[in-house]
Amino acid sequence: MHLKLPGLEDRPPKTWIRSQMWQLLAAACWMLLLGSMYGYDKKGNNANPEANMNISQIISYWGYPYEEYDVTTKDGYILGIYRIPHGRGCPGRTAPKPAVYLQHGLIASASNWICNLPNNSLAFLLADSGYDVWLGNSRGNTWSRKHLKLSPKSPEYWAFSLDEMAKYDLPATINFIIEKTGQKRLYYVGHSQGTTIAFIAFSTNPELAKKIKIFFALAPVVTVKYTQSPMKKLTTLSRRVVKSRLDVYLSHNPAGTSVQNMLHWAQAVNSGQLQAFDWGNSDQNMMHFHQLTPPLYNITKMEVPTAIWNGGQDIVADPKDVENLLPQIANLIYYKLIPHYNHVDFYLGEDAPQEIYQDLIILMEEYLQN
Repeated sequence: MHLKLPGLEDRPPKTWIRSQMWQLLAAACWMLLLGSMYGYDKKGNNANPEANMNISQIISYWGYPYEEYDVTTKDGYILGIYRIPHGRGCPGRTAPKPAVYLQHGLIASASNWICNLPNNSLAFLLADSGYDVWLGNSRGNTWSRKHLKLSPKSPEYWAFSLDEMAKYDLPATINFIIEKTGQKRLYYVGHSQGTTIAFIAFSTNPELAKKIKIFFALAPVVTVKYTQSPMKKLTTLSRRVVKSRLDVYLSHNPAGTSVQNMLHWAQAVNSGQLQAFDWGNSDQNMMHFHQLTPPLYNITKMEVPTAIWNGGQDIVADPKDVENLLPQIANLIYYKLIPHYNHVDFYLGEDAPQEIYQDLIILMEEYLQN
């Protein structure tokens, strides 16, 4: 991450920005803190060989086929994406397989969807169920740190946040998948920030929204008005989900993002609203948005069929924020609150297949039959 951000040099000091940003950065480091709490030693021997593997190697290690691609956005960022075209052994369906796109959350990567054992990882379960699975990576993370012209060492490279991920990353990736598979539409699964950028993209880009069959939102984050202090709530993270796979989780997370993106989240905590990034002065905002203040995103305009799961112990996607979100979704087809779930249980939880994935796949199958 680069700390010098263009357009922010003349921003007056604001204690709340610093405070909120560091709270969010603290949340980003929770896995590292858990490492010391539970006796993980990076210098020691890893119990799981995947801890030393990249995404392609992990997929291959478990016996699945994989493909790697680079997707170039309209503003020049090069995103690394991965494909699991079918399950282990038998390709399954002879007809073209329905495509599913999985989008990770804040400071994470595509590895989230494959970091558990195959019978607990959503990407592998979907591949074994006959789906063509695609794993995305947001700009600036470990697997998407290239640009046609800019160097990651330059401040210009890091001048992005949620706005650009929604405006450029998702359309480029989704259109690439549709072109590659020859399908007109796909399923979208997002976790945390992966839902945020989807809500923004699908509500502001109707043509992109038409290419989504169902939007599956795990731990959706639209507003963070009720988000609690991460440092005070680290003890709510369940020990059972990290007990035997900690080395794999720590080796792939956090995967990185820009400080500007973290500032955008701090802005959201302070305002309690989902709006574009405030560039710090009226001239910059006018240049980017043609108005003095950053525009609000109106997710009620999104018409994509949407299924939501949220956790009762989630300190990021707080249940109160999700409760306020639900009435704004025009086409809510499914909703489930999982009382004992925290923010990372949606991809690390040992019971995630029973609590989430089996119903998610059933909804996909029902759509195919209609």
